[in-house]
Amino acid sequence: MGLLELFITACMPVLNMLLVTGVGSFLATDSVGILGKEARKHLNYVVFYVFNPALIATYLAKTITMESMARLWFMPVNVFFTFIFGLIFGWIVIKVTGAPLKLRGLILGCCSAGNLGNIFLIIIPALCKEKGSPFGAPDVCQTYGLAYSSLSLAIVGFIIGGTPLIRNALIGDDAPLRVLRESGELIGGAAVPSVTLIMGGNLITGLRGTASVPPSVIAGVVLVRFVLLPLVGTALVKAAVRYGVIRPDPLYQFVLLLQYAVPPAMNIGTITQLFGVGESECSVIFVWVYALASVAVTMWSAFFMWTLS
Repeated sequence: MGLLELFITACMPVLNMLLVTGVGSFLATDSVGILGKEARKHLNYVVFYVFNPALIATYLAKTITMESMARLWFMPVNVFFTFIFGLIFGWIVIKVTGAPLKLRGLILGCCSAGNLGNIFLIIIPALCKEKGSPFGAPDVCQTYGLAYSSLSLAIVGFIIGGTPLIRNALIGDDAPLRVLRESGELIGGAAVPSVTLIMGGNLITGLRGTASVPPSVIAGVVLVRFVLLPLVGTALVKAAVRYGVIRPDPLYQFVLLLQYAVPPAMNIGTITQLFGVGESECSVIFVWVYALASVAVTMWSAFFMWTLS
């Protein structure tokens, strides 16, 4: 397929995320007031302590086994590389921009911690459903894509999926304790839309400009997340494939590559809101980074699919 067709295919999941984010921003406006500051804070607690753990546990439990963990060992290593290179580039941004002390931890977090969970659970299923996807049959693509995406998340699903006795009791249509898994799926299903709505509401703070963040800091975070890290990631993954470190599965490679090209983790905003530190500054950075993410993630996704097709 041509690069233009792949670009159009890559646009769909990003548009899905933007639409939900827009709804969150609308609900957080003063004229609507449904998702105000206090409402977002309380919803954050539910997401952080209930929705996210249920999501991670159920997805990993369904898709991860001892055999798949052995085959996909490079995934956590790749996540580690994203953090290490992000920290290095973040430290350079701090030194070059002379960022104030109160912003340094936030800069390091935004540069090193990418959105390795929620955004993948939106993008991968949407890409699998597109006719122009280079990843084969939609149902097979979605099954393996969710497995790879879930492996990016980590906390209790490994125990369930990797222990045959527990897995057989919870996973499957005839599992005696399947009601527990089904309940976890219902709860975990609220994580992605809730976090995306919260992010949209938090961006309102950034749009209002209640905090001062130097433009050089914003530019530095954008450069790291959407230029430097994707370039480094492309070199690392391609080298790993060339030397036989990872198997030549296009979907697996795509997930590995995309881990370097995503915006900062939404949980950074969640944590700043929970602790009441740097919330306004985080919102200012996020409003610019996520606005540019709609273009950057689409372009990198199309480029990665083009190199793999």
